This record gives sequence, structure tokens and C-alpha cells, in this order.
Amino acid sequence: MKNKVHTLSYFKKRLKDCGYIVWEIMNKYSMEDPRKWTVMINPSIESVFITCIVNREQLGDIPEFEVNDGGLRFQKNLTLKTNSMEVLINLLSKKGIVADDSLYAKPVE
Repeated sequence: MKNKVHTLSYFKKRLKDCGYIVWEIMNKYSMEDPRKWTVMINPSIESVFITCIVNREQLGDIPEFEVNDGGLRFQKNLTLKTNSMEVLINLLSKKGIVADDSLYAKPVE
């Protein structure tokens, strides 16, 4: 089976492999809710929430990603419809969301 951008584990792994900090916020939305999961990218730094939405209009539709940082870097209610992780990673980079996990690295003793 091909990896899919709307799969939480794949999404998190791809971002972590790029050096982003990814916290899982919610992955138990109700069956009636088109939201699938929500993560926070770089908590306490840029603190960007990304929510994955599937099948909003029809079954098998391209997933949508709502990106929210309170309007600091991203326009409010920004929704990106894509099957590409590269599109999402490029957007984060373009908006100055830095992939640097050193803030959360354990100190060497």
C-alpha cells in the first residue's frame, strides 16, 4: 500500500525526518466529523496547528489541510487541498517555519 499524506503516522514521520517537532493533538474525531487528526508543528516556537480533513465533499476526495497559527504567518482559515507532502513542507519553509529540533534535544551529560 502506498503511503498517504492523510495517514497520521506517515505525515508525522515525514515532518520529523525533515527536522520539525510534531505533537499529536487529536486523532479521535467523531465519525460524522470530516476532521481526521490535528497536530502542532514546532510547539512553543511557531506553534502551527495542522488539521487533516478527509471526504468533506465526497468519498475519496483529495485530503484538505487547515493550517492555523493565529494569523501570524498564515492567513486565517487557510485550507490547502493536496496529496503531496512536498507541497506542505514547502509551504512551511516558505513561511519561515524552521525545521530545527535542537530545542527539544536531550542535553548530553
